[in-house]
Amino acid sequence: MTTRVAFKFLKEHVLHKIKPGVAASRQFSAHFSSVPPLPPARSKIPQFSKKGRILTGATLSLLIGGGAYASTVDEATFCGWLFNATKIVNPFFAFLDPEVAHRLAVSAAARGWVPREKRPDPSILGLEVWGRRFSNPLGLAAGFDKNAEAVEGLLAVGFGFVEVGSVTPVPQEGNPKPRIFRLRNEGAIINRCGFNSEGIVAVAKRLGAQHGKRKLDETSTSSSQSSGGVTHGGKAGPGILGVNLGKNKTSEDADADYVQGVHTLSQYADYLVINVSSPNTPGLRQLQGRKQLKDLVKKVQAARNEMQWGEEGPPPLLVKIAPDLSKQDLEDIAAVALALHLDGLIISNTTISRPDPVREDPLAKESGGLSGKPLFDLSTSILKETYLLTKGKIPLIGCGGISSGEDAYKKIRAGATLVQLYTAFAYGGPALIPRIKAELASCLERDGFKSIHEAVGADCR
Repeated sequence: MTTRVAFKFLKEHVLHKIKPGVAASRQFSAHFSSVPPLPPARSKIPQFSKKGRILTGATLSLLIGGGAYASTVDEATFCGWLFNATKIVNPFFAFLDPEVAHRLAVSAAARGWVPREKRPDPSILGLEVWGRRFSNPLGLAAGFDKNAEAVEGLLAVGFGFVEVGSVTPVPQEGNPKPRIFRLRNEGAIINRCGFNSEGIVAVAKRLGAQHGKRKLDETSTSSSQSSGGVTHGGKAGPGILGVNLGKNKTSEDADADYVQGVHTLSQYADYLVINVSSPNTPGLRQLQGRKQLKDLVKKVQAARNEMQWGEEGPPPLLVKIAPDLSKQDLEDIAAVALALHLDGLIISNTTISRPDPVREDPLAKESGGLSGKPLFDLSTSILKETYLLTKGKIPLIGCGGISSGEDAYKKIRAGATLVQLYTAFAYGGPALIPRIKAELASCLERDGFKSIHEAVGADCR
């Protein structure tokens, strides 16, 4: 019997029927005597190797032990145990090809094979941005769930928001493989994926189905509107959903690509992102120039505003910029953002530079964008400069190198209202999320802040 079949059998026949309580352990044992026998293995399933049998046995033991443990503790305690248990599984991903590991992680989240956060976030982490209530400021950056396959599962892990994409109008394979490289000693990744995407039609179908399910849930439960007029959660459910838009590699009209993305996907998004900063699509970063960016943002804003919107209005529009910008570049971007009343900026994407200690790594010669810990100082410096240039008038999302609550806190003090991570999540798995939130709450309390908003830009005052 495969591990997947074993897990499914336990979930369907046993674990979901066990109720927490002091007598539940006897219920758990008694239930095993009444369940039907395991289905016979199909002949087409190959025999396991010794290592495979050991891994299967270990997984079964973990599941059975977890079920027994669940029978004697409250839900919050068991939730914490599940997150900690992922630390056992996560190291196995290091033995896989990076792209295979990524594919498996997305599939696991899509199928709900990840822990669900049942514990409330610390109240100090809650904040309002764009008329939406975020339970916490920690988000998953674009690039992980490129095709919106696992939004519900990823939000359930405990992120305050999840950003899918980048999504291109027409499906494209991206750059040749291999195109993802781990620099494990540095806590970094180099990628040159090149907007591999299933296209806006496939993504729209997934988000549309999810949106319909959300609306159905709303009609059968209480309203999602708070008394203060602030929406709790978003179009994807309890968390906020961002949709990151890209252009096709061979497209000769970038503006049309982004407009098409807005027309097709904006109805499902709590916010939209124009990605003009990936280093892996030729010519894309040229759209960050003052005139090019101004023209692009105007067209995308017009496309969004001409659509029919309800009382909540159109989704906010953000631009994601690169960390490899000169001071003049940043001044131009800030001027465009202020003049056109842009709703926000994401700072930043990956870098084409190779700061210490990455440059000593043999993989540093690989082309592509660098993410992870070595990006932290550069991206935080750009973030702070942008906050000063925009005078704190535009919400900023700090992204790049976050791997702890202290890192997230430094981004917020440098001017970020929200923060995102990706690489640290790829290395640390689900257990990293509650740890970062707890550490961030401690940092705020330590320095006497009563909310995230009080801490935003503290180092710039």
